[in-house]
Amino acid sequence: MILSSLPPAGFLAYAAILLALCFLLIFCLAPRYGQSNILIYLAICSVIGAFSVSSVKGLGIAIKGFFGGQPVLQNPLTWILVITLVASITTQINYLNKSLDIFNTSLVFPIYYVLFTTIVITTSIILFKEWVTMTVVDIIGTVCGFLTIILGVFLLHAFKDMDEKKKKNNQKTHRKANLLGEGKLNS
Repeated sequence: MILSSLPPAGFLAYAAILLALCFLLIFCLAPRYGQSNILIYLAICSVIGAFSVSSVKGLGIAIKGFFGGQPVLQNPLTWILVITLVASITTQINYLNKSLDIFNTSLVFPIYYVLFTTIVITTSIILFKEWVTMTVVDIIGTVCGFLTIILGVFLLHAFKDMDEKKKKNNQKTHRKANLLGEGKLNS
């Protein structure tokens, strides 16, 4: 049941590309640019996230088969999914923590959210072919909803930074006014 629900050719090619990208990011780009570019560690987390989401979905199918009386524990794919899930979650946590140690949390989470969601949606399209049964209206609605989320995350953080700058400017203005007021009183 598990093997029949996973389309091997297209997904294996996609997984190979993601794995090559992960190795490139981890071994070539992260040592050089990880400390200075927020996208490196977050791209690693997001690309690895595609493996964790697919593994969880596959394990869900395996658990359903297990309770249906199928011998899924003898299937090597079940154990490959478990190992992939553990390795991918461990890697994600490691690089997310590295990113949080270096960069501001208010930057890390929105960028990670957008990258992770984009890659997971792409993985779902390729692996589970969820879009095949959707109508054009449903696809347009889904894409518009996703773009709205991306825009919303961007706007929230863009205006948050503007609000912080405005507060700092107001504090400076009040400080200057107080200093000028004190100078007038003393002279």
